[in-house]
Amino acid sequence: MNELEFLSTDWPTVKHWLIIGGIALATFLIFLFLARKSRTLLSRRLIKRMDDDLLANFLAGVFGSIVILIGLLFVFRIIGLTGVISGMLAGAGISAFIIGFALKDIGENFLAGIILAFKRPFRVGDIVDINGMRGQVLMLNLRDTQIKTGDGKDVFIPNGIILKNPLINFTIDGFLRYDFIVGLDYSSDYYAAIEVIKSAIVEVPGVLDSSKLPSVWVTEMAESTLNIQVTFWVDTFDRAISDAIVKSSAILMVLTALEKAGFNMPARIVELKNYQGKELKTSVPTSL
Repeated sequence: MNELEFLSTDWPTVKHWLIIGGIALATFLIFLFLARKSRTLLSRRLIKRMDDDLLANFLAGVFGSIVILIGLLFVFRIIGLTGVISGMLAGAGISAFIIGFALKDIGENFLAGIILAFKRPFRVGDIVDINGMRGQVLMLNLRDTQIKTGDGKDVFIPNGIILKNPLINFTIDGFLRYDFIVGLDYSSDYYAAIEVIKSAIVEVPGVLDSSKLPSVWVTEMAESTLNIQVTFWVDTFDRAISDAIVKSSAILMVLTALEKAGFNMPARIVELKNYQGKELKTSVPTSL
């Protein structure tokens, strides 16, 4: 058989497979487009109904992945690999063990993501501390959770790590407490100083003065001062003023009010005693 006869004989077969390959590719692209569109539309609808961006985006992502898997099954059927799929399903026991062992971490993170999506220990925008990593939650994916730290870094933490380690959520209920210590001279009018602090702290923008009132009380008798602890609450849902600015303003306003009222806040006092009756050297001579 010469080359011309070979090409004329195999051309219908090649043409047939090209058509099938084109149909399979077009089918996969259609399902990929449907997966993206359905994920976007479903996410918007779920966010409106559930008012929970985290769970809505996660469920929409799962639905999009299912659409892609269905598209792959159609592609296999078009190509004619139905028998191969049946054989794979027949040996699913051994295959599942091998694949499960090889993809253990991926499966663990996926299941952890499902648990986190429904348990909802955090929401999009919450400030959390996960295994020593503190930042704002941006997104929960099938494999990991994305947070942005205070210095602008994007950190992707596997969901399995989040589920197995302590998680601190600073903003889940909308309230967060801050405190600082003020030291007063022992000769001060303590009750008057406490009243001055209470009056000053409620004037700070961002400090709650209705649902969560500030508190002022004596904590200890230190060496040189009577230490007073000042605590106040902020609304974590109010993003107009950052918590760091509120705390800084609270400390400065309390110190300013105490100074205007005539209260002294001394530094640490060190007492030196000379039992030999000799003069103590308090400075080093500049020349020898």
